[in-house]
Amino acid sequence: MTKLLLCCDLDRTLLPNGSQEESPQARPLFRKLAKHPELTLAYVSGRHKGLLLEAIQQYDLPVPDYAIGDVGTTLYEIQNDKWRAWRAWEEEIAPDWAGCSHDELATLFEDIDDLVLQEPEKQNTFKLSYYAPMDIDYAALLVKMDARLKRLNVHASLIWSIDEARHIGLLDVLPKGATKYHAIRFLMAHKNFALSNTVFAGDSGNDLPVLTSGLQAVLVRNARREVVEEALHSVREKGITQCLYLAQGNFLGMNGNYAAGVLEGLAHFQPVVLDWLESE
Repeated sequence: MTKLLLCCDLDRTLLPNGSQEESPQARPLFRKLAKHPELTLAYVSGRHKGLLLEAIQQYDLPVPDYAIGDVGTTLYEIQNDKWRAWRAWEEEIAPDWAGCSHDELATLFEDIDDLVLQEPEKQNTFKLSYYAPMDIDYAALLVKMDARLKRLNVHASLIWSIDEARHIGLLDVLPKGATKYHAIRFLMAHKNFALSNTVFAGDSGNDLPVLTSGLQAVLVRNARREVVEEALHSVREKGITQCLYLAQGNFLGMNGNYAAGVLEGLAHFQPVVLDWLESE
């Protein structure tokens, strides 16, 4: 039996909520694929649980087996529509905060005018999230913030991405070991999924740690050009270009955007998937 783990970002990866066109058959095919007994499905998103549930209902998505939310800081196991928070994951990432609370870390950046705290529901114990102007020198900003965190012995990842629909930058401060990548590796280790049978699909800046990690990874065709360029540069430097697939379109007559790109990339790495999609 082929046991596959598909880890999939939601917004503008699986969800057609970008400006590009969606192939109409893509999500029905994705729903069909998700029913296959040899596929385990995990959603990997910046959304919190409430917004994950909203997306599943609004876009008629299959309920996953696992959900990694809040950019990797929450992890749920889902059985019979019941979402169980994986406490072992919280215990895994807590030491990186060095005993500091969310609010204590927020006070470090109160003087940076370009940073605006996101809504309370988009924060959690291990996720400090801001809005910032799209055109900010975010590289310099991250250096400044990282220096302040290090003075408190806080081990953090600072993740920059863009909300295309709202034309605004997003900045997440997370425990160093709590990115989407680390959560996926935790899931793989605890549920015995091999590298060869795990595929990730994404589109944005906060997906880059996974896209360039050496996991089999897919960039959907509608990904932002700068994300594609950064991902390609990174995998070339690391000598792992074979681990990253860029969706091109023309797979089963689809355009490679959103779910079509997910399916195309998954079939690239796992050709057995084409048989699953074509079987009745």
